[in-house]
Amino acid sequence: MNDFLNEQGQQAAADVSLDATLDTMLAEMDAEDTAAAAEEVPAGPNPFEALGLAPELVRAVTDMGYTQPTPVQAQAIPLAMGEGADADGYIDLMVSSQTGSGKTAAFLLPVLNTLIQQKAEEEAEAKAEYDRLVAEAAARGEPAPKRNKRKDPTNPRNFKAAVPGALILCPTRELAQQVAHDAIELVKHCRGLRIANVVGGMPYQVQIAKLQNANLVVATPGRLLDLQRSMQIKLDKVQFLVVDEADRMLDLGFADDLAEVNQMTAQRKQTMMFSATFAPRVQQLAMRVMHDGGSNVKKVTISTAQEKHTNIKQVLFWADNAQHKRKLLDHWLRDESINQAIVFASTQVECDGLATDLQEAGFSAAALHGALSQGLRNRRLMALRNGQIQVLVATDVAARGIDVPTITHVFNYGLPMKAEDYTHRIGRTGRAGREGVAVTFAEFRDRRRVFDIEGYTRQQFKAEAIPGMEPQQRFPAAGERDGRRGGGGGRGGFGGRRDGEGYGRKQGFGDRGGFGGGRREGGFGGDRPRFGGDRDRGGFGGDRPRFEDRGGDRGGFGGQRREGGFADRKPAFGDRPERGGFGGDRPRFGGERERGNFGGDRPQREPRSFGGDRPRFEDRGGDRDRGGFGGGRREGKSFGGRDDRRKSFQHDR
Repeated sequence: MNDFLNEQGQQAAADVSLDATLDTMLAEMDAEDTAAAAEEVPAGPNPFEALGLAPELVRAVTDMGYTQPTPVQAQAIPLAMGEGADADGYIDLMVSSQTGSGKTAAFLLPVLNTLIQQKAEEEAEAKAEYDRLVAEAAARGEPAPKRNKRKDPTNPRNFKAAVPGALILCPTRELAQQVAHDAIELVKHCRGLRIANVVGGMPYQVQIAKLQNANLVVATPGRLLDLQRSMQIKLDKVQFLVVDEADRMLDLGFADDLAEVNQMTAQRKQTMMFSATFAPRVQQLAMRVMHDGGSNVKKVTISTAQEKHTNIKQVLFWADNAQHKRKLLDHWLRDESINQAIVFASTQVECDGLATDLQEAGFSAAALHGALSQGLRNRRLMALRNGQIQVLVATDVAARGIDVPTITHVFNYGLPMKAEDYTHRIGRTGRAGREGVAVTFAEFRDRRRVFDIEGYTRQQFKAEAIPGMEPQQRFPAAGERDGRRGGGGGRGGFGGRRDGEGYGRKQGFGDRGGFGGGRREGGFGGDRPRFGGDRDRGGFGGDRPRFEDRGGDRGGFGGQRREGGFADRKPAFGDRPERGGFGGDRPRFGGERERGNFGGDRPQREPRSFGGDRPRFEDRGGDRDRGGFGGGRREGKSFGGRDDRRKSFQHDR
């Protein structure tokens, strides 16, 4: 018994000593953490807070993982926030920056910051008004008035026309949804701000419910104007108008819609246009929606469209035909370094077909284009963001608005129609300074588009080839592509190695070889001298005099080969002599001509009428002669075997 008690005492002492040891270790760790925290240099103010943004927005930006503003954000946000609360403090902006540079936050943050300030001012005024009413009621000895009960905005009976304070227009549905998603993430710590997304392809009732009490509306022009015409939204109270991807908005034919929205929001304080590219025609049209004709607009160009994407590796692969290009794409998609990729096609048919082929080849692929329903497009974009789709085959409808950080590769299977669309395509990778790869496949017929892209971006593609899959045709190299803009001259063959030295016209316009380089030495006109020189007429036209030296008696087409016919025509138009040739000595038109030439010595038959010796319709009676086409050929029964068909039309009736 004593031994058992002693053993328990020893265990208790051991437990106490273990607890003390753990407490000591934890205390030492806390002391080290405290000392390390004390030694750390106190961090300065948040860079976004230094821009003058509200604490709620700064907190949301920090939660999203952004610590430093991009160059476009650092320059555009202070300008967009203005200097005061009146219209004179805001200026119109036109901002151009490359894709993936943070343009969305550059216009969302200042607009949301102003809306937060206005919301706080409205709440302060409402609270002051309520306090005044309470004080007046207390002075009269009455109970305090009740606050107005907030109605349920989701109840259809409480629906009313939305009156947003800010409007953001986007050219495509995907871009509008992406902007609305970013705006919702930024206002998650803000109280009372509502964001509404209005795009086509979605049920009207759902969007009308989202519009209730909305402070910021992100919309596409078509659906926005539909809701405005049905009195579901009023635009006369819009203070800030933002046009995202303005060049694409105008290219897609939204110029008239933009002008209509401009008239409806004429009382706004500020207009901002953001895009990766601003062509001169786009700038001229954009000036129409700015205040005072754009005289006071502020242009901010952070990086031109021609700037090289240093973080995106751009390569070019020439293909002999569509099958060769398909093999190159299949080889690239099996690269293990690819996390997710976008394959751009030129048409919707090509997009669907390529997606089906990739699915049959074992890839997790899906198609995305404008012919799909909006619900299906949303589901496929969500699957792409969730990593359920590895390869997205899309048209240019998805070139703007997709912001998925895990996209590592972009493939241009079909080249874009416009060179500036190439910039937006490859901008789907390498977002926010990340590394990316852009691969372009081109056939010989696509060379002009390749040249246009090189001219627009002011950089040449780096043409590469996969060992064992090299193209069999000869494609233009970098130097030859530059030489295409020179003078014309000795062109060589179409695609092979001929004596014409390929595609660069390096000689003068004369001395040009044939279609296949130096194969044609005699050829079409013999050794032909330069244009305008004294050339020998022995080839095509014989010893023919010059045009100004010959008179009215002109020789035949081939020298002295034809003495009749066309040769001896006089210059006078009328009173021509009889001529030989085609018809011998043929008289004038309508005369008595001899029938001996064409058909040999065939006797001339007597002319007869169309239906044989058949009387006129009005002269014949009930029994008419069925002479038929050849006179009296058909003497038997009429068609169908009926004898009574010889009666007149009147008797038959």
